[in-house]
Amino acid sequence: MELPWLGEQCSERACKQLDFLPLKCDACGEVFCKDHIRYDDHKCSSAYKKNVQVPVCPLCNTPIPVQKGEIPDVVVGAHMDRDCKYNPAQQRRIFTNKCLKPGCKRKEMMKVLCEQCGGNFCIKHRHPLDHDCKGSSHPTSKA
Repeated sequence: MELPWLGEQCSERACKQLDFLPLKCDACGEVFCKDHIRYDDHKCSSAYKKNVQVPVCPLCNTPIPVQKGEIPDVVVGAHMDRDCKYNPAQQRRIFTNKCLKPGCKRKEMMKVLCEQCGGNFCIKHRHPLDHDCKGSSHPTSKA
């Protein structure tokens, strides 16, 4: 301890380390070293003021208020059982572009339009020869 007037001692009873760059807890206002600055590390009695987390329902993405002392998982589960506005029928479907080739039931995420007839087809039937294109008299490519 050559320079005892510099820095401050850690407020943790078991530590009391002299720290030249002390950190002040934003909840309780005490000074700690880097090893004890987290709320859990110094068992902060005022952590509930700052360490507030709001859980979100995984189905409807609504924030769920949790009272002090309640378990967030239990509160979210109760919301999902009673108050959740999630409706799977209203889910927006991604694969909505149905292939116009007779007999094909594939759907694509994006429209794949034929340059000759303008029809919407799946990746497998996108070429004019693959869907028996009636757009022009001859196909542009024999790929």
